[in-house]
Amino acid sequence: MNSSIKYLTFAVALLIYQNSYGQSSTDFLPKFIESTETTHQIKDNQKYTFGYLEVLENRDKPDGNTIKLPVYIFKSRSKNPKSDPILYTVGGPGYTSMRASQYMSYYKYLDDRDLILFEQRGTQYAQPSLDCPEWSKAIYLSNLPNADATKTDSLFQNAAKACSDRLRNTGIDLNSYRTNHIAADINDLMNVLEIESYNLLTMSYSTKIGQVLIRDYPNKIRSVVMDSPLPLEVNYDEESVYNLLESTTKLLTDCENDENCNSTFPNIKSRFFKYLEEKTTNPLRVEIENPKNGKIETFYLKGEDLISVFSIANTGDVPNIPFEINKLLNNDLTSVKEQLSYLFQKPGGGIGMGMRLSVWCAEETPFNAQERIAVETNKYAAVKGLSPAVFDKEVCEVWGVKKVSEIENMAVKSNIPVLLISGEYDESTPVKWAESMTHNLTNSYHMIFKGWKHSPTTNWGNPCAMQAANDFFNNPTEQPKPGCFEQIKRPEFKTK
Repeated sequence: MNSSIKYLTFAVALLIYQNSYGQSSTDFLPKFIESTETTHQIKDNQKYTFGYLEVLENRDKPDGNTIKLPVYIFKSRSKNPKSDPILYTVGGPGYTSMRASQYMSYYKYLDDRDLILFEQRGTQYAQPSLDCPEWSKAIYLSNLPNADATKTDSLFQNAAKACSDRLRNTGIDLNSYRTNHIAADINDLMNVLEIESYNLLTMSYSTKIGQVLIRDYPNKIRSVVMDSPLPLEVNYDEESVYNLLESTTKLLTDCENDENCNSTFPNIKSRFFKYLEEKTTNPLRVEIENPKNGKIETFYLKGEDLISVFSIANTGDVPNIPFEINKLLNNDLTSVKEQLSYLFQKPGGGIGMGMRLSVWCAEETPFNAQERIAVETNKYAAVKGLSPAVFDKEVCEVWGVKKVSEIENMAVKSNIPVLLISGEYDESTPVKWAESMTHNLTNSYHMIFKGWKHSPTTNWGNPCAMQAANDFFNNPTEQPKPGCFEQIKRPEFKTK
């Protein structure tokens, strides 16, 4: 049966739309319900089906709440598409996948097969969405120049409690928003759509979803691409500061090994880290005008703040990083002031933050060695005080979700074909993590994109990683060798 006809025929046979959140049924079965109201406007020339996957919030409670998860099924541009679609879901945790729906014309995958865009439970367009405006407000208040640093911890703990209480009071089970639940949702979707074989495209956090799917529901998976992989067995928080410093060091070393960069910015690595260390002891004083009232506000920035010149950069910004660092070293604060001006913007709605808290507090924080977190926070003179933890242990205690089982922090072994893609300067999911995964994923390949940072497959300026991923889906028995890959060299650093 033609895949596009199959999706449509099956959807027509489904039960009529119900307002499912809060509904219960003793014989509930997952279902896909088509909808004419989509999350985004799709270009007229792109054929697609949109609907909601309806599943139980807690699969151990068959009479409990149901939730609805948006799904796009984008039709291939090929007249004879391959029968195994790609399912794509993005990272976070807590980010929406639905924004990608607007850019399907850029996705090479549709040249060969259908692409299913899946929204994870708890994220922006899911029903319910676990938003935490309380958390966004806490971030806003903590970044104001007159913020009392001694009260920051209680500020975030209070925000977590307020959000947790509010969500729980609406009947939401925060323990049901975890990676293994998302994997089960995807498996349900494949069964509901009667898809016999599919490929999986994951990025950053969602590579953990991919690993759980490989472990728990391998039968339908033909191949997997993991862009910027986060291994299940890695304790992210324990390494994050070290990984940031290591990636920064690598880029600045490459600058020093480049004749033009080094002659323009000599010894930039040692000078930058010495500068960060000095500002950690004697913070940089920066005055800017508050755009709301015209008042001059004063910020005091330490090394942990100023290293953001590297950490906030994406792949497209990489050639400018030494240039921006040199501006700092010469007390040119134009870029710093521009970034600080954003702090006066009103706080957002905390979209998906409850999902992020539930995942992290159940799957990451409980496995951290708190002694190591404390050591890492004060170990490096250049960024002393920068905590490696995404959320403090006390915040997770307030959030109040249960720790997952030990298997969720253990490496996955599989011979399913997997392509691992890394950016050379990625501090969030460093190259070494993907390399470690190749030992357990025995039918895997690893591609490192020189001079790139996080999530190479979404580098719109150079779609080479996307091409590699698509080549792999077409032939998962071989490592992709697109011609563009050999042409990628280390960046030409801006010098003026």
